[in-house]
Amino acid sequence: MANCVLSCCSTADLSKEHFEARDIRYVCFHYYLNDREYADDLGQSMNFEDFYAEMDKGAMTKTSQVNVSEYVEHFTPILEQGMDIVHVSLSSGISGTINSARSAALICMERYPERKVLIVDSLGASSGYGLLMDMAADKRDEGLGAEELAAWVEANRLKIHHWFFSTDLTSYVRGGRVSKTAAVFGGILDICPLLHMDNPGHLVPAAKIRTKKKVIREIVKRMEEHAEGGYEYSGKCYISQSACFEDARAVADMVEARFPKMNGRVDINWIGTTIGSHTGPGTVALFFVGDERLD
Repeated sequence: MANCVLSCCSTADLSKEHFEARDIRYVCFHYYLNDREYADDLGQSMNFEDFYAEMDKGAMTKTSQVNVSEYVEHFTPILEQGMDIVHVSLSSGISGTINSARSAALICMERYPERKVLIVDSLGASSGYGLLMDMAADKRDEGLGAEELAAWVEANRLKIHHWFFSTDLTSYVRGGRVSKTAAVFGGILDICPLLHMDNPGHLVPAAKIRTKKKVIREIVKRMEEHAEGGYEYSGKCYISQSACFEDARAVADMVEARFPKMNGRVDINWIGTTIGSHTGPGTVALFFVGDERLD
């Protein structure tokens, strides 16, 4: 039996059932839809179809990270059971929630000085963050203790590749990531921007691709270039999508054809409501294990 508990934020964008099956605890972010607050609880409070349908109709969204008291509330029952905690946080490159987690860890360790609460920056997001958690759960099940597990996550987090494309720039304009002028010309020219997660965990543009068909080929090409073992890749592959399942399935089909030795089929998840509040509908993200990410 493992002597530590593995924990993350709901922004790792795996299903509730997946987290429960792997015994990964999670703490929920919050989001606002037209000024009404909801928990980002993996589609339990509002299903993802309804959430993205509201965004598509012009609903305004904003997000709220987990605060210190919520982390303390999350950590305390685990510590009371006599377990150490390794909490892996959403990338510090896109959220400050790790600072709240670190403050909460200090409070909890003062209350439970015989226990450890170790906070690790995932430098990842969405189901790429989820893929890292899934791999960490494998290591926990192999018997790694809290300090060994935290060290493993830190040593391997930059091997998780994150590649995104979007066919709808509306939410990117609202968030200031794309100018209105660029979005208009992008729409006229049918441009789908390709983005990736850099070394410090920021989401940055990589290329401007004309047409959805070409960007689907390009995102799979990035996996061909970077996947561990090349076409012999034997790891897992996750995709997350925001109300564009057919596009995600097209990427998955191509990946499965290119990498026949992959560990199972591609796992397609929803982009959750926190990340989705910033991307909006029409985003597909591809995650796999590869060479170490570079800036």
